[in-house]
Amino acid sequence: MVTHEHREEVQAIEAIIARQFGSLNWNPGTEGDWETFAVDFHPDAALFPAARPARRQTVGDFVARMKVLAGTTLRSFHEEVIGTHVHVFGNVAVAVAACEITENDAEVNRGVEMLLLVRDEGQWRIVSQAWDTENPSKPIPTFLTARRSKAGEPEPDADP
Repeated sequence: MVTHEHREEVQAIEAIIARQFGSLNWNPGTEGDWETFAVDFHPDAALFPAARPARRQTVGDFVARMKVLAGTTLRSFHEEVIGTHVHVFGNVAVAVAACEITENDAEVNRGVEMLLLVRDEGQWRIVSQAWDTENPSKPIPTFLTARRSKAGEPEPDADP
């Protein structure tokens, strides 16, 4: 639930999440918006993809890997936010974002990304991000996939 006290912070963080997901979209002949993707991260940010064992990547490492994939086996990639849940306390925040990913206009997967953010010099920055992929034994929780009202509150039929 978004309290009035944190509504602006939550909206700012949700805008970062939307920008992140939106920047990682491409088709043959177009590229991802790598600069937009990188701009919201703290310079020392750590990323932890779903692959195991967990290995830390820098934003630069992640972008370099995605550029190679975009030029070879991953001809198209579309990522869309399907739900978020954000908690803010002072200058720190945790955001959970569910997404749907379509690769090569065929394979559709869903996943959850967890982001740790800090507000520094008036700007929210991602300091860490980790994600995992949904599967039949690990479905995305309904509170992340339930419809939201325009005010950001769960619809009456959604889980809190």
